[in-house]
Amino acid sequence: MKSTLGERIREARQSKAMDQAKLAARLDIATRTLQRWEKGEQVPDSNYLMRIAKHTGVSPHWLLTSEGGMYSRALETSKVLPLPTSRYRKVELVSLPLLSSVPGGAPSMIFHPDYVERYISVDDVRDSQAFALEVKGNSMAPRIEDGDIIVVSPRQHAKSGDICVVRVNDEDTVKRVKLEEQTVYLIPLNPDYEPMAVKKKDVTFVWKVVKVIKSL
Repeated sequence: MKSTLGERIREARQSKAMDQAKLAARLDIATRTLQRWEKGEQVPDSNYLMRIAKHTGVSPHWLLTSEGGMYSRALETSKVLPLPTSRYRKVELVSLPLLSSVPGGAPSMIFHPDYVERYISVDDVRDSQAFALEVKGNSMAPRIEDGDIIVVSPRQHAKSGDICVVRVNDEDTVKRVKLEEQTVYLIPLNPDYEPMAVKKKDVTFVWKVVKVIKSL
């Protein structure tokens, strides 16, 4: 049976007799992040896959696909061209909890902040309180579609025109907002859905969506 990516990461690490803390230190990540990768709770990006392959000496192709040999033949250094690393900036990855879901249609049941389905890795999110939600429904299509994941930042200031998660009378929805003194307008991007106007006093929060991860 074909092994999982997490199992291959563990096998590569153990082939070098490294514990999780040692490999995590070489990758400059938290040990818990490596643990989540090996459990299959998160998937490292291609940059980290290449670094795992480098530090464990395994074939990147095998690590990614389980195909071919675990160890690749040594490359001829004369044929290896270095990347111009000065062109690229270092991107910090953070682990965010993926909570249940938020409706991209009519407002529905509230998500529960203590129920974490799994963790996901994202870049450039500078809010320790940020979290992710899976969208259900297509009222925000084509920008945000059913099954997409949105990253929500409670600390970032939301203004008119932003796409936000809004809680109204203990029901949640994701919409573009227009904020007025006494009223919050919830505006879908899909023309098949009607905008809604709600009283500001009935709104518990308006939290800004800062990233959309498309479902493939």
